[in-house]
Amino acid sequence: MGAPDGKCTIAVDAMGSDLGPTEFVRGLIYAIEDLELDCNFTLVGKGRLLERLLEVRRPAVDPARIQVHHASEVVSMQDKPSQALRKKKDSSMARAIELLRDGKADAVVSCGNTGALMAGGILRMRPLDGVDRPALGIIVPSKGKPFVLIDVGANPESTALNLMHNAVMGANYAKAALGCENPRVGLLTIGTEEGKGNSLVNASHGYLQAIKGKVVDYIGPIEGFQLFDGDVDVVVCDGFVGNIVLKSSEAIFEFIGGTMKEELVRNPKRKLGAALAKSAFRDMKTRLSPNQHAGAPLLGLKGNILKSHGSSNYIAIANALRIAAEVVKHDMIDSICTDINQANDLI
Repeated sequence: MGAPDGKCTIAVDAMGSDLGPTEFVRGLIYAIEDLELDCNFTLVGKGRLLERLLEVRRPAVDPARIQVHHASEVVSMQDKPSQALRKKKDSSMARAIELLRDGKADAVVSCGNTGALMAGGILRMRPLDGVDRPALGIIVPSKGKPFVLIDVGANPESTALNLMHNAVMGANYAKAALGCENPRVGLLTIGTEEGKGNSLVNASHGYLQAIKGKVVDYIGPIEGFQLFDGDVDVVVCDGFVGNIVLKSSEAIFEFIGGTMKEELVRNPKRKLGAALAKSAFRDMKTRLSPNQHAGAPLLGLKGNILKSHGSSNYIAIANALRIAAEVVKHDMIDSICTDINQANDLI
């Protein structure tokens, strides 16, 4: 796959964002000019509109690096996932996935309907051999360095086999996106004592013990208060728990930031202190911002599909494109296949 110039090609569902295609074009230009992302891009959506936006904001790069692929329909957040791509065959999401399936793109990035993207990915790309259910993995900031949380919503009703696969796929994602040579994998539960947790956790623990040291570096069960200590690179859970953890964490980060802002302007002395520490607060905001690691790959498919939040701003979109490029660069799908087959043989 890829373009004749050797660069990877990312197909972008430019119509699925809550903020509209203007924000996507802005994010694309930020990725090229500020993040210096050396890729080709295919913007998929309403052709005339996208061409006009590019004419106004086109970056100073070879025009051949940015193509527009017309699609007349848009999958909305209200569309039912089971019907969205079947009824809207000419949607920007469907056409972007088809470009990936047909070898005309190396990855897809979308801010659109999560359920529809998952359904389209599974139906058109199919799961990897040996993978029962794909999973969404996302990077979360913590002390020292970020970690991968998997699954965050793709599969809320998981089996122990699914969680073992999540561990394998999450470890490979940590290698590609975080540069971890041997990611430390922990299983999220309510206690680290033997037998603590529900039947799913206990069965998953047994599976992970079977592949420990052979496929992944499994360090055992971890509790919620250990998430942000920086001692684990991959946190494994089912999609129901992971989605709650992710959204709760984002809400807490936002709450703490808002509370600090209110308290720091409460009186003149605090305002002065805030002014002196302005650069520190700016760096903290950047470090904790989910915009820095906004792309969540749907792991376990025969193609790279990444989901970004529906309300992603241009910085989040640019970083989703960056993560997509990293995933392609590291041939993550091939390494997942190898490790999944080895893990399945051990249980």
